[in-house]
Amino acid sequence: MKPRRLPADSPNILIVLIDDVGPGTPETYGGEVHTPNLSRIAKTGISFNRFHSTAMCSPTRASLLTGRNHTRVGNGQIAELANDWDGFSGTIPKSSGTLAEVLKDYGYNTAAWGKWHNTPAAQTTSKGPFDYWPTGYGFEYFYGFLAGEASQYEPHLVRNTSPVETPEKLDDGSDYHLTGDIADDAILWLREQQAFSPDKPFFMYWATGASHGPHQVPIKWADKYKGRFDDGWDNYRERVFARAKKLGWIPENTKLTTRPDSLASWESIPDDEKPFQRRLMEVFAGFTEHADHHAGRIFNELERQGRLDNTLVFYIWGDNGSSAEGQNGTISELLAQNGIATKIEDHLRAINQLGGLDVLGSAKTDNMYHAGWAWAGSTPYKSTKLVAAHFGGTRQPMAVSWPKRLNADNRPRSQFHHVVDIVPTVYEVLGITPPREINGVPQDPIDGVSMQYTFNQPEAEGERKTQFFDIMGSRAIFHDGWMASTFGPRTPWTPGSPDLSTWDPRDDNWELYNLEEDWSQAHDLAAEMPERLRDMKELFLIESTKNKNLPIGGGLWVPVLHPEDKPAPPYTDWTFTGAITRMPEFTAPALGARPNTVTIDAVVPEKASGVLYALGGFSGGLTCYMDDGYLCYEYNLFEIERTKFRSEKRIPAGEVQIEVVSDFELVKPNLVGNIVLKVNGEKVAGGKVPRSAPLTFTANDCLDLGSDLGSPVSEFYYDRKPFEFSGTLNTTKVTYHE
Repeated sequence: MKPRRLPADSPNILIVLIDDVGPGTPETYGGEVHTPNLSRIAKTGISFNRFHSTAMCSPTRASLLTGRNHTRVGNGQIAELANDWDGFSGTIPKSSGTLAEVLKDYGYNTAAWGKWHNTPAAQTTSKGPFDYWPTGYGFEYFYGFLAGEASQYEPHLVRNTSPVETPEKLDDGSDYHLTGDIADDAILWLREQQAFSPDKPFFMYWATGASHGPHQVPIKWADKYKGRFDDGWDNYRERVFARAKKLGWIPENTKLTTRPDSLASWESIPDDEKPFQRRLMEVFAGFTEHADHHAGRIFNELERQGRLDNTLVFYIWGDNGSSAEGQNGTISELLAQNGIATKIEDHLRAINQLGGLDVLGSAKTDNMYHAGWAWAGSTPYKSTKLVAAHFGGTRQPMAVSWPKRLNADNRPRSQFHHVVDIVPTVYEVLGITPPREINGVPQDPIDGVSMQYTFNQPEAEGERKTQFFDIMGSRAIFHDGWMASTFGPRTPWTPGSPDLSTWDPRDDNWELYNLEEDWSQAHDLAAEMPERLRDMKELFLIESTKNKNLPIGGGLWVPVLHPEDKPAPPYTDWTFTGAITRMPEFTAPALGARPNTVTIDAVVPEKASGVLYALGGFSGGLTCYMDDGYLCYEYNLFEIERTKFRSEKRIPAGEVQIEVVSDFELVKPNLVGNIVLKVNGEKVAGGKVPRSAPLTFTANDCLDLGSDLGSPVSEFYYDRKPFEFSGTLNTTKVTYHE
């Protein structure tokens, strides 16, 4: 038996991480989304009002789990948009061991649930390799999804290293929803851990897909907020600002920053669009309260087991600020990532065809709210997620409780801290010296600073003196109470991709703030103090060099400059035998963007029906299927544009060869597709796809052959999913061509 390396009363560790929520959303700190369980942790512990993220999901998570800055651990960008520069590789190196690896070696049971988003995209199939999956980073158990987002109703999930299909019902008998599912599973794990290893403490990392897009929640949760946001995002900010001051969450002298000219006012929105924009916010609010509700179920279970008292809980409200990627309001949020500009009338037309506003939040939309709501959710700060220059992208409320050792105190901790500081805090609490080696690999220095000194000293001088920020060229440096920042070349709430042809980061306009006097970055001192700004800019470059954050803007390489370089399998042809399912889109052939031919040898019965192959989901994808003997093809451009082809005659029964030839060419600004369907060498259907998706259809759905699992691409067979092919697939070959 291994010797015990921890004191007998070592606390359990629980990290709860909510996704894409800003500081102005939770009622706990002045917002208007009901968050009783965040309030519960805050009331039984302490809260931090100057705690920070990186402004983006994979980077924040990598820093949180390792205690190192995001580019030091290769996460300057999300995993799906990684490139070859060290700081943007998308892979946490084994020289930066995770908290889970260390705690497991010290005798903790370790487990993670929900969103992961720290595995190289090309390594997410069921055949691995698994070195960079959660189980390869010290988690003994994982149940969730590897990508950056997932359908809340039809997710592609894995348990440890195996794909699993979701149950139809949750433990309470309600219809399936991902947040409830990961709460059910975590509660079961807690009960088993107590039964099987009662002498071991545990480390749980419970990270919801909420409130990242798509915003999906049962209608009763959205309806709780009907009418609450009718007066728009500008008035929301005013109310939240006043409430946060009254609560003492922000200082009395804080200024409410102004709306940027590039972001629409509520009054400028046409009246006939306002019901759509209101409903999007109602759905988001219900979705977010629903996530807090299920976090509370875990707290309740720990209390029932008598273990909450000795559990150190970090409840982190956001891996970045509120997301403006919904831009003008959307029913399919990957439109923004693909740089496809649309009009609100496109979205309204699509949802009216699906049944009206009540379809928002359902499995039939991947909706996200207008960027104005994201800006409101970042009250009182400037900007949103993806802006590392301003606190609207990086400042995340955090509540910490540990009833056995930490006295409840409602005075906010205002020391400047960052997600890299969680790991060293846990190490200090447990008396652990960071290991020099893990599994024989020498370890990188830890960048974080323990926050334990603040636990019972609310007025203690802050011990984090310097912190750099950079996401896609939006960057900042904090040092000794000052902040220098520059917005960068990309505005998240502006549709389309930025023009980088003339961008030179050396020419960017920098701002300067005295944070001891200017809580919200409202008063730019750059023109008044050029020498201090010069010194801060030099410090930023020093920190960037130390942390592999060069070249500046390196994270823009794939999404803006070279989408063709996105991480992809190294193959140019594939051969599939029989039916194959659950091939993650980032590892699959790019059937919707690269010239290719799909050749299917099949045995087709009379009046055959069912899916031959499908890539993506209802929010965007393509599918080739048969209906009553007819060959059909559909290119679903994010629900706003569906291009469909159907053969004029039934396909003959028997052994048949079906070919789908797809050619794509850039006819600016669109990637246009030309599709030809052939049977036994003869064209039977085809035509032009006016706009294609250059980057990806989904973040988490898959390629399926012989059925359409998860979210179905076509509304035609939505009610017949997974719409299995009634014949037999012998071989399916995919070949890229010029």
